[in-house]
Amino acid sequence: MKKMTIIAALGFLVSSVSFANAANIVETAQKAGKFNTLIAAAKAAGLAETLAEGKNLTVFAPTDEAFEALPEGTVENLLKPENKDQLVAILSYHVLPRKLMSNQLPGRTIHVKTVKSGGDKMLSVEKSGSGVTVDKSNVVSADIRASNGIIHIIDKVLIPEM
Repeated sequence: MKKMTIIAALGFLVSSVSFANAANIVETAQKAGKFNTLIAAAKAAGLAETLAEGKNLTVFAPTDEAFEALPEGTVENLLKPENKDQLVAILSYHVLPRKLMSNQLPGRTIHVKTVKSGGDKMLSVEKSGSGVTVDKSNVVSADIRASNGIIHIIDKVLIPEM
């Protein structure tokens, strides 16, 4: 009995250490190597720290290719200091103030609140036999776990109505 208690305690300790060392959303995105534009934009908008330290977030993360598909000059323009408010609005539209895993989605369209403007902007999320879409973007990889939330990789940048 004592041996089983020690084994159970060691198992708990190992799992606790693994969780403590798990990468946050920003670190996870950096390690993936395909979110350089998103990370640069988050830093320019002053949101990188929030994404790194916030709790229970869901991020719909556009890849570098998704940013490259925007009209020429769009990213450069958004990164200018005078456009910080617009950049914050766009990036905040990609973040939910809760964890949302793909297995929590019903087989229909739902609307979820973002952190944009205090949560008054809603994303349309649809799960069907062909996959998951968020507004008009496809989720190409879902349920990437980070220590402080979930990342879903999307193929387009989500632009809220301003």
